Amino acid sequence: MPVSSPDPATQPGGRNLDPWYDNYASRTSGLTVSEVRALFAVASRPEVVSLAGGSPFVAALPDSLVRSAFDRMMREHGPEALQYGGGQGIPQLRERILELMALEGITGASADDVVTTTGSQHAIDLVTKLFINPGDVILLETPSYVGALGTFKSYEADVRHVDMDDEGLNMESLAENIRKVRAEGKEVKFLYTVPNFNNPTGVTMSATRRQEVLDLCIREGVLIVEDNPYGLLYFDEKAPNAIRSLDADHVLYLGSFSKILSPGVRVGYVLAPHGIREKLILAVESSILSPSSLNQWLVTEYLEGSDWRAQIDTFRHTYRERRDAMLAAMQEYLPQLSWTIPNGGFFMWVQLPDTLDSKQMLPRATKELVAYTPGTGFYADGRGHDKIRLSYSLPEPERIRLGVRRLANVINDELDLIETFGTFSNRSDDDNRFPSAPPNIN
Repeated sequence: MPVSSPDPATQPGGRNLDPWYDNYASRTSGLTVSEVRALFAVASRPEVVSLAGGSPFVAALPDSLVRSAFDRMMREHGPEALQYGGGQGIPQLRERILELMALEGITGASADDVVTTTGSQHAIDLVTKLFINPGDVILLETPSYVGALGTFKSYEADVRHVDMDDEGLNMESLAENIRKVRAEGKEVKFLYTVPNFNNPTGVTMSATRRQEVLDLCIREGVLIVEDNPYGLLYFDEKAPNAIRSLDADHVLYLGSFSKILSPGVRVGYVLAPHGIREKLILAVESSILSPSSLNQWLVTEYLEGSDWRAQIDTFRHTYRERRDAMLAAMQEYLPQLSWTIPNGGFFMWVQLPDTLDSKQMLPRATKELVAYTPGTGFYADGRGHDKIRLSYSLPEPERIRLGVRRLANVINDELDLIETFGTFSNRSDDDNRFPSAPPNIN
């Protein structure tokens, strides 16, 4: 039975707030509020221009497409949709997923090797649960997706960052990290990468680099976890084929419907080699019994009964227009900074002057009614204080322009204060810049 709250005067700092503090597993120490989640309450206020979260513009999805898919689902598969399902997911959806993956160059795959998940975040959790014991090493690009970092920390992984350049993962850094890990008597359990329109940088790994990364990982016996939520949302040029298209045995491929349909359906998937697939199914069944049958059937009916390729084209046009609006606003209001130029996805990565601290500056920005994500959220080692992630996916173009103008006022005011009074930043001097952030747009 629960115990009464202990006397605050007799308790160590803070433990009196939770009488069950000493009962938690040690891995819960990795459960911390992410930089992104901490912004939600402020960024959701209507007067704030949020350039922070990576939410898709679901208003571009016509209601009629979803309603017609729902009506067909209930008419043709109602009892199945409202019932428990299998841990692997319904076969009809897994067949349709093969069509999606074919657009990324993945051919010859079988629906039997696809496992449906509750979003790709669930897939990341399952893969980490299968492979990671406390202290095991995961390699991932620097900077990296904050949701993956949170999952890796929750399983007490030893996260090692691999540097990036204009073509994606830096090969020298990748090889050196593998060498260092083995010199310590450890093994790399897997390499995690978002090669298409990376979150947070927007950088896309080149076709040549994908082959180089794969060759090195095969040679060194390192599994690749390829996370690809944005690949179909390219602007001017399609991204290179997936790494998984080059090899079926050394790559786990993760996908999602959150960006090309809706995050509300919470449907993702994993394409895995046979042995891993079997363990993934068991892991799904042990944690949630089965993914939502209703949501899976809804997505299946959407894919079978609508022109979903045309809808993806609509999303691409929408995000390209907003990317262009942000690029134009950055050039107008913050030409002294540098930033990446994404060819797809949702994000731009901005390099601040090294005297600024993006995390310390955030309260001032929110007071000025603009929100962004501090760069520190995308590193496991405390770096990123002089970087910010901006998202252009949700606000209308005119709101993007307003948000960048407000952000420019905040940054310029901070620089004026520093010039007058000096810097009070606690940022480490070895906080490396993103090595290939392009210069201002000309």
